[in-house]
Amino acid sequence: MGRVAVIQGVVRRPEEATISVYDRGFLYGDSVFETVRTYGGKLFAFDEHLERLAESAEKMGFELPVSPAELAAETRAGIEAAGNEESYARIMITRGTGPLGLDTSLAEGPRRVILVEPLVLPPAEQYETGISAICVETVRASDAADSAKIGNYLASALALKKAKEAGAREALVVNRDGVVVEGTTSNVFAVIDGVLVTPPLDAGILAGITRKYVLLLAEEDKIEVRFDALSRQAILEVDELFLTSSIREVMPIVEVDGVPIGDGKPGEMTRHIHQRFRRHVGLGDRPPGAPTPVGQDRDVEGG
Repeated sequence: MGRVAVIQGVVRRPEEATISVYDRGFLYGDSVFETVRTYGGKLFAFDEHLERLAESAEKMGFELPVSPAELAAETRAGIEAAGNEESYARIMITRGTGPLGLDTSLAEGPRRVILVEPLVLPPAEQYETGISAICVETVRASDAADSAKIGNYLASALALKKAKEAGAREALVVNRDGVVVEGTTSNVFAVIDGVLVTPPLDAGILAGITRKYVLLLAEEDKIEVRFDALSRQAILEVDELFLTSSIREVMPIVEVDGVPIGDGKPGEMTRHIHQRFRRHVGLGDRPPGAPTPVGQDRDVEGG
């Protein structure tokens, strides 16, 4: 399995991949990014990810250093060089390098880094039995960046750390208003009396790409959808709960804060939505998940 980095358009081996310590992405998390994966070796919803990347950069007050077409070509070159059966790529744009100081005008101009990794999926049993989560109240850096997909994930990293220490697999982010808005790297959906419920975009959530396709598939299947922010207590009373992200697709949550969700098993609608999504991306009825190499069961950001 191959790993490569494409820095300023040049493909490099991991041990050769370096950036300046004065890069603002390293110093201040002053960067935006996208995570995109392949199905059958082809990047899924790539144009939409690149469009969201440009939107995030605009919200942060800088432009992409090269055109979306050039970024696409560099990403595909990295994936070809990595030579994996399936890969995922993290495309990062930083404001650039410059002297120390918060003043954004000190940056010399945006820089780009693309990391390509072998795609490692969650274990199949997580989809079969579901995962547990805890609610964590926190303030996300993205709240101050108009929900741009920025590189500062400290709040999510600490929330996930708390979840792991509590013996859970995931953390549900509770904002200052006491409502559940997202997972640490994912969007959240609930099922209540047959209705699919997810927080609205104006709750400050990331407009996830997988979330978008789940909503489109629900519309095709005439599943009623309601956009509503659910409180921490309300989450414990839903019939089903699941997360969506580029890598995990549709991940069922069967316990929150030690309380079973529904009957404590992945629900019928959760399974239906996931099957529909997998058919949409060309996987037919193949079951989700795959054996995970030792030491590789890790969480990957995506949306």
